Amino acid sequence: MAELLFEILCEEIPARMQEKAGLDLGRMVGDALKKAGLVVESLKVLTGPRRLVLVAELPLRSPDIKEERKGPRVGSPEQALAGFMRGAGLTDISQAEIRSDKKGDHYVAVIEKQGRDASEVLAEILPQIMGSFPWPKSMKSGTTSFRWVRPLQSLLCLLDGQVVDFEVNGFKTGDTTQGHRRMSKHKLFHVKQFADYKKKLETEGFVILDAQDRKDLILKDALSACAKAGLELVEDKGLLDEVAGLAEWPVVILGDMDPSFLELPGEVIRLSMRTHQKYFAVRDPKTGNLAPNFIVVANQAAPDGGKAIAQGNSRVLSARLADAQFFQSEDAKHKLGDYYDKLDGVVFHQKLGSIRDKSERVVDLARELAPIVGADPDKAEQAARLAKCDLVTNMVVEFTSLQGQIGRLMAEREGIDADICEAIEDHYKPQGPADRVPTNSVAVAVALADKLDTLVGFWAIDEKPTGSKDPFALRRAALGVVRIILECSAGVKLLRIIYTKTIPAILADMSGVKVDEGLKDIYAIHDRNVISDEELSVLREVQFNRMNVDMDFWKSEKGSNITFAWSKGLLFFILERLKGYLRDQDVKHDTIDAVFALGGDDLVDIVNRTEALQSFLLTDEGANLLAGYKRAANILKAEAQKGDLPEATPHAGTQAEETALFEAIQEAKPQIETALASENYADAMTALSKLRTPIDNFFEKVTVNANNADERENRLALLIQIRKTAKTIADFDKIEG
Repeated sequence: MAELLFEILCEEIPARMQEKAGLDLGRMVGDALKKAGLVVESLKVLTGPRRLVLVAELPLRSPDIKEERKGPRVGSPEQALAGFMRGAGLTDISQAEIRSDKKGDHYVAVIEKQGRDASEVLAEILPQIMGSFPWPKSMKSGTTSFRWVRPLQSLLCLLDGQVVDFEVNGFKTGDTTQGHRRMSKHKLFHVKQFADYKKKLETEGFVILDAQDRKDLILKDALSACAKAGLELVEDKGLLDEVAGLAEWPVVILGDMDPSFLELPGEVIRLSMRTHQKYFAVRDPKTGNLAPNFIVVANQAAPDGGKAIAQGNSRVLSARLADAQFFQSEDAKHKLGDYYDKLDGVVFHQKLGSIRDKSERVVDLARELAPIVGADPDKAEQAARLAKCDLVTNMVVEFTSLQGQIGRLMAEREGIDADICEAIEDHYKPQGPADRVPTNSVAVAVALADKLDTLVGFWAIDEKPTGSKDPFALRRAALGVVRIILECSAGVKLLRIIYTKTIPAILADMSGVKVDEGLKDIYAIHDRNVISDEELSVLREVQFNRMNVDMDFWKSEKGSNITFAWSKGLLFFILERLKGYLRDQDVKHDTIDAVFALGGDDLVDIVNRTEALQSFLLTDEGANLLAGYKRAANILKAEAQKGDLPEATPHAGTQAEETALFEAIQEAKPQIETALASENYADAMTALSKLRTPIDNFFEKVTVNANNADERENRLALLIQIRKTAKTIADFDKIEG
């Protein structure tokens, strides 16, 4: 095996792209070499701010290949022979051998492919890989159409110590590389193998090649610097990953700042350090509060030990924190609630009004949801009214990611109730699958109201997600609704809330009128679940456009039918997110389908039913009952194809096993109904499981398709009762097995 060393040196690669670029390079080179018949071993890719480096072991030449390809029988039509020769690379059928087997004589093409030198293969595939490399963003440099993340500087490619010759965008491969941009002073290093390459770069070149080595060094030196000063590092894995991608020769420096800046909220200080300056925050281990210091990672070793670098970074940080102090002092001149009217000047969406319009809707909905989730309605209303107010403060305008946090801090300074303060910050949560869910009941009410209003609003203006496009993060909002309801065990009837509370408010805002009691009465829940072609045509024409919506129309029966169908569509969208959530919890897809087939809009109830069903099916009773159910369902399906099934009510019948099954069904039905009414699905499954033995005995001893018509009708009616009884719990037809 020979060693391959391939380095791509270019201008600075964005830190966020380096890890994936390394994975892509390793995958693409490995796949291409294997396709060429070269066995690749010990493949490794190193990434850094200016270079991608690939090291691997592979043979100097791919093996010769002998392949036999069976063809058509002797005497086959010309077209069949021509196709065979084309595929086998033959120019005449005489080049194929004739062999015999049980089916007669047929042609066999013996294809021999000579191996290729690995250097020849590399010179062919590496330029192709670079030309099609999947950078998220790339640029052209020079006069060619070649694109790379940043302009190339050099290419190094060695196989067994020898240069592999090829060219990309005017850069020819060689055996030289460069070290650190400043510290190695553009010195060229001639290398023969990876060990030599690594040693020269990490000593004379001042370049640490491995990203993990850079991370370990940064963390070790940062902890050491803090310990010497009696401080404690605020560890940040994300920031550590980023700064390791910014420095080839990381040098940790402890800087300080004016202690007066500690009067600012810790969130503001950490955000300024992390996001804008790439500094690590430092805290006092005695108090746990932030210290007037920071850790900066320089990309060079300074002659003065980093004093000038620390002072320069301190000045930059001080300027930004001074701005934050000014913004805080200006914001403090007003109470948080004073900013409410200013929300009218911030557009939420052109067709959905301002942030204040949205806040008014969320206020009403949060108050409605509060008793359901166990919150104080007055607190929920106040929290919803204040939740968005910090969006127009100077601090949030400057530090947008602190929305909610700034509002909470302002509310705390005013002495507002702690539940309301927590809700102001947490109503945005969860903002992703890894984000936590609010647990305070007031925060739950406001968070649910905010997300439901967003979903209904964008559904109303026909801005639904399409394919992979979801510009308004509606899938995330729907998953947030699912997680909040489930993790807080909130028994929210989603369809009722969407149809009777959220939609009327949205339509009223779009029409510029207030929701009156008459409109609320019109939107009483009904059982209709079908939308006519005429109503669908009107729905498409109106598109819930602000200019075309007529509230009199939405008060009509036709308008309410349309919006009910629309509500069902949004509920389906949310339930699809629930399905994904359950699959992530290892619930089987057919179990999910069996429960979802029954409908329902109470997510907690649906999940409880699903979990109970899955547990039941894992038992012997569940598996055997399912087998009996499937047998009954298959008989009914076959009989339905012959004609209508009987509608008669079953009775005890003529055989003992028939009577036993009838009595077992009669006993189980009320037990199941009682258990379902109290949402005790374990007891419902237990009651259903009592049918197992009577069903088994019935099928063993009783002939369903009896010659006597009355007996046949009664036995089919019993099977129908089995199906109906089971379907009160779940649609067992959906379950595989």
